[in-house]
Amino acid sequence: MPRVYAHYMQSRYVRGLTVRSLQDGDTETVSALFARLGERSRERRFCGAKPRLSELELANLARVDRDHHVLVGYMDDDAEPVGIARLVRTGSTAEIAFAVADEYQSYGVGSILASELAADARAAGITHLMATVCGDNPRILALLERLGSLHTRWRGRERELVVGL
Repeated sequence: MPRVYAHYMQSRYVRGLTVRSLQDGDTETVSALFARLGERSRERRFCGAKPRLSELELANLARVDRDHHVLVGYMDDDAEPVGIARLVRTGSTAEIAFAVADEYQSYGVGSILASELAADARAAGITHLMATVCGDNPRILALLERLGSLHTRWRGRERELVVGL
C-alpha cells in the first residue's frame, strides 16, 4: 500500500501559506493551534465543548504514520500554526478533518489545506474522503464540495459527508 505522505516531503508555498507535514509526535504544534481556536471553533471541530485536549487526544492528533497524514499551515507573518488538516486512511477511504485559527478563518487557509490534502490522498490511491460535521456548517460543506462529488447523510445532530475524489 503506498504511503499517504512523502517521507521527505518539502514544504509547499501556496498564496502566502506555507504547508508542511506534521512530524510524528509533534504535540507542541497541535497544542499551539488548539490554543488559537475559540470556543465555537472547538465546538464545531469536536462536536461539543472542548476546553482542553487530554494527553491521549493530543497524542492521537499528533500521530503521523503510514495511515495518518497531517498538514500544517503557516502564514508568512505568523510563527504559530494557522491551520491543520488531517487524514486518517482506511483502505481506499480516509476520514478528513480541519481546524483553522479563528483570526484566519475566511482567508482561504482551510481551502488550501483541503486542496493539498486531497491531492496527497489522490496520489496515495484514496478514492473517497469522509468527514463528520456537527450540525449545519455551510463553510465546510462548500469547502468539501470543491474537492469532488459530495454526498450527505444526517446521523442525529451530526452530518456525515462523503467526497468522491
